[in-house]
Amino acid sequence: MKQGNRFVFDFLDQDSPEAVHETIWSAGKPESVISENNSVIIRIPFQALKMENFFLKPHKEIQNKVYEFVVRFYGDSVIRVTSAFGDDFPDDNNPMFEWSPEMKQKALKSVETCEGYCIEDENGILRMKINTGKYPVRHWSDLQPEPQDSFEAIVYPDGKTAVPFMSYDTFFPHQIESLSAGFVSGNGIVKRCLFSLHAKPGEKFAGTGERFSEMNLSGKTLVLENTDGLGVNSRRAYKNIPFYVSSKGYGLLIMTSAHVRLSLADISTRAVQGLIEDDILDLFFIGGGSVESIVLNYRRISGFPRPVPDWSYGTWMSRMTYFSADETREIVRKMREQQFPLDVIHLDSGWFEKNWKCEWEFSKKNFPNPEKYLKEMEDKGIKISLWQLPFIAKDTKHYETALKNNYIARKNENISLGSNFSDVEFSGTIDFTNPKAAQWYQGLIGRLLKMGAAVIKTDFGEAIEEDAVYLNLPYKKLHNVYSLLYQKTAYEISESIKGKNDTMIWARAGWTGCHRYPVHWGGDCVSSWDGLAGTIRGGLHIGISGFAFWSHDIPGFHGTPSFMNSCPEDALYVRWTQTGVFTSHLRYHGSNVREPYEYPGISGIVRNWLHLRYSLIPYIIQEGKKAITSGYPLFRALIFHHDDDPVCWNIDDQFYFGDSFLIAPVLNDEGIRNVYLPEGNWTDFWTGGTITGPVWLKNIESPLAKIPVYVKTGHTIPVYPEIVQSTHNMNFAKNVYIKFDSSYSGFANSILGKLIDIK
Repeated sequence: MKQGNRFVFDFLDQDSPEAVHETIWSAGKPESVISENNSVIIRIPFQALKMENFFLKPHKEIQNKVYEFVVRFYGDSVIRVTSAFGDDFPDDNNPMFEWSPEMKQKALKSVETCEGYCIEDENGILRMKINTGKYPVRHWSDLQPEPQDSFEAIVYPDGKTAVPFMSYDTFFPHQIESLSAGFVSGNGIVKRCLFSLHAKPGEKFAGTGERFSEMNLSGKTLVLENTDGLGVNSRRAYKNIPFYVSSKGYGLLIMTSAHVRLSLADISTRAVQGLIEDDILDLFFIGGGSVESIVLNYRRISGFPRPVPDWSYGTWMSRMTYFSADETREIVRKMREQQFPLDVIHLDSGWFEKNWKCEWEFSKKNFPNPEKYLKEMEDKGIKISLWQLPFIAKDTKHYETALKNNYIARKNENISLGSNFSDVEFSGTIDFTNPKAAQWYQGLIGRLLKMGAAVIKTDFGEAIEEDAVYLNLPYKKLHNVYSLLYQKTAYEISESIKGKNDTMIWARAGWTGCHRYPVHWGGDCVSSWDGLAGTIRGGLHIGISGFAFWSHDIPGFHGTPSFMNSCPEDALYVRWTQTGVFTSHLRYHGSNVREPYEYPGISGIVRNWLHLRYSLIPYIIQEGKKAITSGYPLFRALIFHHDDDPVCWNIDDQFYFGDSFLIAPVLNDEGIRNVYLPEGNWTDFWTGGTITGPVWLKNIESPLAKIPVYVKTGHTIPVYPEIVQSTHNMNFAKNVYIKFDSSYSGFANSILGKLIDIK
């Protein structure tokens, strides 16, 4: 559709056929602001608007409606503003919440002033200011009418940072570019609600899920609607999180599972605008000042990431797909013989009797004794990960049982979900809103976990059938949060069988709360330099969105131009491996061969980098423990440590790995890139030389065996001092420490350089 470059079209959809039956409502000045039960209740009249010649004018024939905004205060830096334009006021009984004890609600009180109202906490600290007064005017002309009233308020979530609602975003009164608060009704029901906050000049934004675009999202309009990304180089995303962080020192969480349109200083360059396809407006203004503190407070609302097993930090080997036990035995044999360390074999869609026909049972022909096979692999230091999905094909073992008991959503029998990779049509989606269906599903995967499988890959989950009937949620509220219900169900049965410290899943889709159940990976990236760059961008944004752990397919999932048969060039394979070494989880996967011995021209370089990875596992374990109790991810945007540096808000091709490492991956065939070192003292990991930032290092040349790696001067990291083939062989009591000070004379002279020949 042609972009209209107008708020009424590009944001409010008033050029759609349904719009003829719709009315837009705009919030005015409050009628009253009162304290009640530790909250503050704001009664706000909403005025109907009608569109005439692209302009929004008061619909004087329709009477105003009055709704309440409830303001609540949590912890020391979170203000919540909630309104219900439909029948039910939201409670906190939804799976997106997992409150920390310190986030108990605290008292607020309303104080009337000559300008309006101040909302203060019990210590008298200002948390919100509401203007109900009139602006001073010097009357000169009646050429234009006076503006209609608008809701004017400023939120101070941490008592310092001002976050204003955007009021009077107009050219003249009827040329409206945004509404501070409002909703759209049609045929007697509220269809959508909206808000606008003031975006200051130069304000930058990041987060919102797994965005594949540059770090600063200012000037973009995003549709937060989970979908198959079909790569990592478009606006589509598997993981959409209605939470962003601003360079002005606050974050905003839109607590909803409905689809959201979010314009970050785009449709109106002076406003952040949100449109929610629901009748509930529930906004969490999150303070804290630093990016890490804001993300920490977000996790205190939505939950903290669970720990991951130590073995999960080793190498994962996969492709689409291994088809038999014997094939994987051969993979393990070759990896061991050629000294490529390995901890996990992932069985993708081929471990069933028929490829892609998920029955949660091993093929009797290709995996004749699965219990014995899993034990054999465990004895070799190999964990087994199993692919599956939440869809059931009609001609499979469990379909009739699922249909009879309503374990799958009821729908038109003629509608099926197909696969991009096979001729299998999936005739039913497991209904995780039905507790009995969730319990039944847990029985299916629980049997595999008890048999000895280590990980369940919870693939898909970003798309469900729109016309189906789910037991406890309508499609519009279920679609995005389906991934959370799916992953929560799988994680909890795994935890009950494996225990707290030996549990993880491998997931693709995501919404608010999914970060609690690691690990998520970046989806089906193309094996190209663009695919690697898009993957890194996605990882940086997902880390800002609450996810501590994240991975990606090395060296890209699919080929180009031939999806199944084009293989990555050697240089890309190496550069992607080098990036993966500094990612929380390292997995090779794709539509063609991915084992390093299949690339003999560079296998020696890859072997050395995998040995480096295993040497760093003690450091990764240390940083992983920090990540589950703080606001930090392991794969970390520079703004987590340098949010006052405007350059870092525009860096999307470098990252911190934990607290100590700064990584600058090589993203081209030439091996040349610029590197930005922020403020501080930095030690070159390879040479031991020191550099003081902030500084740009131009045209750094890196041979294929190296990428630019820097460590914060003065930091000490634990490393493992022996070459191993699996974490199964590691005794962490042997850890030694490297301090990056004047005693560090470069990689070659360190304990690591004596073990690993990276030149």
